[in-house]
Amino acid sequence: MSPSLQIIDSFVATCSQALKRGAGFLLDQQHRDGYWWADLTADSTLESDFILVELWRHSPVNGVWNPPTRDLVEKAKQAILARQLPDGGFNIYAEGPSEVNATIKAYTALKLAGLSQDHPAMAKARERVHTLGGLQAANSYVKINLSIFGLFPREHTPSVPPELMFFGKWIYEMSSWTRAIVIPLSIVHAMNPMRPVPAGFTVNELFVPGVRPNLDYPDNEGFFSWRHFFLKLDKALKFWERHPIDWVREKAIRKAEQWMLERTVNSDGVGAIYPPMMYVIMALDLLGYPSDHPHVVEAQKQFLNLLVNDERGFYFQPCFSVVWDTGIAAYALGESGIVPQSVLTKAVDWLLTKEVRRKGDWSIKRPHLEPSGWYFEFANEFYPDIDDTAQVLLALARGKGSDKAKQDACMKRAVEWLLSMQSKDGGWAAFDVDNNWDFLSYVPFADHNAMLDPTCPDITGRVLEALSACGVPHHYPSVRRGVDCLIRTQEADGSWYGRWGVNYIYGTFLALRGLQAAGESDREAHILRAGEWLRSIQNGDGGWGESCASYDKNTYVAAASTPSQTAWAVLGLLASGDHISSSVQKGIEFLIETQRPDGGWDEKLSTGTGFPRVFYLQYHYYRHSFPVLAFSAYLAARNANGVKHT
Repeated sequence: MSPSLQIIDSFVATCSQALKRGAGFLLDQQHRDGYWWADLTADSTLESDFILVELWRHSPVNGVWNPPTRDLVEKAKQAILARQLPDGGFNIYAEGPSEVNATIKAYTALKLAGLSQDHPAMAKARERVHTLGGLQAANSYVKINLSIFGLFPREHTPSVPPELMFFGKWIYEMSSWTRAIVIPLSIVHAMNPMRPVPAGFTVNELFVPGVRPNLDYPDNEGFFSWRHFFLKLDKALKFWERHPIDWVREKAIRKAEQWMLERTVNSDGVGAIYPPMMYVIMALDLLGYPSDHPHVVEAQKQFLNLLVNDERGFYFQPCFSVVWDTGIAAYALGESGIVPQSVLTKAVDWLLTKEVRRKGDWSIKRPHLEPSGWYFEFANEFYPDIDDTAQVLLALARGKGSDKAKQDACMKRAVEWLLSMQSKDGGWAAFDVDNNWDFLSYVPFADHNAMLDPTCPDITGRVLEALSACGVPHHYPSVRRGVDCLIRTQEADGSWYGRWGVNYIYGTFLALRGLQAAGESDREAHILRAGEWLRSIQNGDGGWGESCASYDKNTYVAAASTPSQTAWAVLGLLASGDHISSSVQKGIEFLIETQRPDGGWDEKLSTGTGFPRVFYLQYHYYRHSFPVLAFSAYLAARNANGVKHT
């Protein structure tokens, strides 16, 4: 054997050992019921909001606030303080800059928890808020939350009227998560509770003097614009709020209540995500439900279930990612080809129990479609999502359950559901079809940057990969439309935008995987451009990294290399037909060199996206599952080209 072949063979053997260690680590994390479930963590705003919720649940008596959960409030206070940056602010992603909303929330929560505004940490935070524009610069949801307690003028917050419920199917033109948040919040907003705070408590010191707090008309837009229209409408709504027709408002509140309560059934809370669960607690209280009512007890239980309070620390998770974690881990292990089938059987059997078999919000636009699909959490049956469904199908295609007929029938239903959830532009979104009324982004309370759920390249790519894995042919019309959508949405530099992962590396890897699965030649110009882009942004250490700031700049922003993003880039290059370049080899070497002795990897940066520019996530299994998938794909490519691995 020539020296060069010996080197190649040795490197492949090293990769094989790294794969075995990585797969072994994942195997050790599997729950006895068959699933994988890691923490899903975010920024300090969840702990800050928790203190606000506790203020709601235990309003001060005679100006004294002493809730029975005082120990939890104290732990939340310490957890928030631990995340303060040297400049006094708080960020929304690891190693990111101070952000005004997170800093305002933290300051308010710390003050409510008993920290004096003269404390050095508070003085620094207050100074940072002023530098960032003051309380006037906060987004709508911060202002609305503060207005509930009389800490921000109600007249200068956007109206969230329950009369939205009279719009019928039009409310489903908002994204699923916006509906889940806004409808419970509309009840709270309509009832204008003005909950008391401790005597003399204000956050007026956060206002920048001389700056108006009201909703301003933007100077850079013409008078005849959607934003002007909605601001005029907001003024009309405020007049309505001062002079409502009582029976109309009551009917609207009851319709919102009914909608909200229906979505607590077979779900770990409305939407199974933190913000609506918080507002449901408030809404039920205002609607007069006693503290021992089953709805109230369940709402508070589901909310507090998101709390981690043990040896890992004190923090809230925004939701549970168990189906998602399981789909990715099972797929990665299935692709490795080195794990016992019994491991995958347990995972498949568990996933089959989570298939949705009842209609949810998605059925408004697809009323005749048979229910199927998977959600993200342990239970969220009104909201199966397209991304989870595609990922679970990839896992099911690589594993065999204990009941083949049941699995086959389930996969057939899910494939049909996916095909029918394709939007008109050929792509796929997260939860809904054709959820793209752009003018709704100008609604005053839409500044969470996620009012809509349009199609995106990352989900479209994953769906194409899943359809191929389930036997849908390349020439199938839906597949060709999906391919056309990806080609059409490619960025000028050759990358693709990633809506649900940070950012262009994520979108590009999934677009390339989807195009490869759909039969696109790796000699096509769009494939070659994407591969060249990935090689051009590789870090000097051989890995890849991208900052959440990419969303702010609308272009790739480099960051320190991470295992998950390096794995994505390697997977993207392999899908582009590149398995021999120095870029691929250096990427694999980075993953080998950074692997821990136990087979896992460390990762501190946020690589998941909730709401771009607003809320980011750390998926704590990404750093383990995706490198295993990358090693598997690399070794498969080398094997296909005559280099065996053992």
